[in-house]
Amino acid sequence: MQVILLHPRFTQAKSLTLTTKHIFFGAALFMMSVASCAALMLYLLLAFATTHRVPVLNEMFASIAQDEAGIQVRQAKENLAVMTKRMGEMQAQIMRLDALGERVQGLAGVKPEEFNFKEKPGRGGTAKSAVKEKEVTVAEFSELVDKMESDIQKRADYMNAVESSLVGLKIKARVLPTIHPVKGGYISSSFGKRFDPFTGDHSRHEGTDFVAPHGTHIIAAAGGVVVMAEYNGEYGNMIEIDHGNEIVTRYAHAARVHVTVGDIVKRGQHIADVGTTGRSTGPHLHFEVRVKGVAQNSIKFLAAGANYAEAKGL
Repeated sequence: MQVILLHPRFTQAKSLTLTTKHIFFGAALFMMSVASCAALMLYLLLAFATTHRVPVLNEMFASIAQDEAGIQVRQAKENLAVMTKRMGEMQAQIMRLDALGERVQGLAGVKPEEFNFKEKPGRGGTAKSAVKEKEVTVAEFSELVDKMESDIQKRADYMNAVESSLVGLKIKARVLPTIHPVKGGYISSSFGKRFDPFTGDHSRHEGTDFVAPHGTHIIAAAGGVVVMAEYNGEYGNMIEIDHGNEIVTRYAHAARVHVTVGDIVKRGQHIADVGTTGRSTGPHLHFEVRVKGVAQNSIKFLAAGANYAEAKGL
C-alpha cells in the first residue's frame, strides 16, 4: 500500500509505502493500547468502588458473591446427600455384621456377657496425648469412608468363613459319640488290658463297662443309622450304630432293644435298657467305639464331649 502526503510546506508530494508487516504491527499496537486502556479503566473503576459506595457496582458484586455462595451450598448439599446414602449402606452392613457376629459367638460357645455386640467397647486416654490435627476435607472424609467400607466388607467375608467352618465342626461334633450312653452309674472295667472276669486270664477289653441298675435307659452317644440290632452269644442283646466317617458305636448286654436295623436315631435317643444278657456277671452296659473297624478308647470321646459341654456352660 502506498500513501501520498500533501502539505503547503512540502515543495513536492511525498509518498509512504506501507507493507503488510507495517499494517500487522500497527494493528497489534492498536489492540494492545485498547486492552491497556480497558484494564486501566477497570482497575480505576474497582478502586473507586471499594473506596466509594456505588449502588450499581455493590449490587453487582453482591449478586456475584450470592451466586458463588449458592453454588457452594448446592455442592455441599449434594456431597451431604451422597455421604448420607453411603452412611446408610454402612449402617446396614454393620447391622449384618453384628448379626453374623452373634451367630458365630453362639457357634463358638462364647458367653454373651463376655463379648457383647450391642455395647460400645471401652476406650480412653490422657488429655495430654491428644494432638490437634487439621480439619478433614470432604475428599479426605470420602477417602476415610471408602477405607471403612472396605474394612467392613473384609471383616464380613472373614466372619462368613469362620461361621462356615464352625458350622462344619458343629455338624461333625454332632455325629461323634461324645455323650455318656447311660446316666449315672460308674465304670467297672476300662478299655485295654484286664483280667478276664470269668477265667482270670489276661485279656484285652475293647470297650468300657458302665454299671447301672437293671432297666436303666441306654441312649445313643451320637446320631446315626442302626446297622445291627440282634442277639450275640458273647455280647447278648446288642446294637451297632453307624455315625458316618467310618465311626461305629456298639451297645451290648442290653435287657431290651428298642430300635431295629435301618432306624435313624438322634443323639441322646433312648435305644435300649441296661441288662445282663450274654457273657455278663451282672447288669451293666458294654460300650465300644470303633473307627475303621478298630476298637478305640471310648473314654477319650466322652471326655471330649464333657469338655465341650463345660465350655458351652451346659
